[in-house]
Amino acid sequence: MRGTFTGIGVGPGDPELLTFKAARLIRNCHVAALPVADPNLAEAVFDETPEDGAYGKYLDTCTAYQIAIKAVPEIQKKAKLFLPMPMIKDKEQLKKLHDADVLAAERVLDDGKDMAFLTLGDPTVYSTCMYVHKRLARDGYPTALVPGIPSFCAAAARLDMPLAENREEIHILPASYGIRESLRLSGTKIFMKAGKKMPEVKKILMENRADVRMVQNCGMENEQVFLRAEEIPDGAGYYSLLIVKDEKEG
Repeated sequence: MRGTFTGIGVGPGDPELLTFKAARLIRNCHVAALPVADPNLAEAVFDETPEDGAYGKYLDTCTAYQIAIKAVPEIQKKAKLFLPMPMIKDKEQLKKLHDADVLAAERVLDDGKDMAFLTLGDPTVYSTCMYVHKRLARDGYPTALVPGIPSFCAAAARLDMPLAENREEIHILPASYGIRESLRLSGTKIFMKAGKKMPEVKKILMENRADVRMVQNCGMENEQVFLRAEEIPDGAGYYSLLIVKDEKEG
């Protein structure tokens, strides 16, 4: 019998926000699948050695794993499947990598091992998990998803503010594409994944005098909060989330 692939959202950063269900499934799985952004990892690696093995260096850079280990220390003893998922935009290259990742996952699942793919936030929101999940589902493998607290909900809670009230709309948007057009939308705009375009995003927000707040590394030890566009650093990290409201609150 084939094993089950489960995409598990570990939440935004605070291990206390990991759900009971996520913790149980991580504790019970045979293999933890971990995305690796390091471009030096050219192909998937299945590793059953202890955490300090040859590929242990990838554990230090996997944010989802570092969150999970604080809530479920048993994950240290699990076999690991390291899946290369570099942050590149070449669609053809990404397709080849994702297809290869799926083949590696299928080999493990064919041995009857249940696999938990750890992903930051929620697996259904801009998650690398879905590139593997949808291919496995297409190939007839048992799949499941466990929701995690999304970063924008955690950021709003950290800011002690609502995302939307009454008839207000909420728009979740990638900040690296068409932010000028997105700012014309009514209601609350949530901008994610600004990356290297943060200086440009900040400039546009300042030009529009937008009522913006930003949380960087929400729930993590190095969390930072910014309440005005002018305060946002040009070199803000990848885990930075911006919330733009229509009007300045009184």
